[in-house]
Amino acid sequence: MLKLHANILKKNGNKEFAVLPYDEFIQVKEELSDYEDLKELRNAKNKEKDSPTISLNEAKKKLGLLFLVIPV
Repeated sequence: MLKLHANILKKNGNKEFAVLPYDEFIQVKEELSDYEDLKELRNAKNKEKDSPTISLNEAKKKLGLLFLVIPV
């Protein structure tokens, strides 16, 4: 959790703005960006949850990517 050190500015006695130190502002922007990425990933995952799948080994076979490992 980010610890913010905001200065609150008032207008007519009501809280109007919060001013953050620049480094905290950048941290908030990065956290929001990460959150948006996570939401998009979850939505994409949920959208594809019923799609057919194959195992990694099956995919390798189909793509001709199986290699023999010979111990030395």
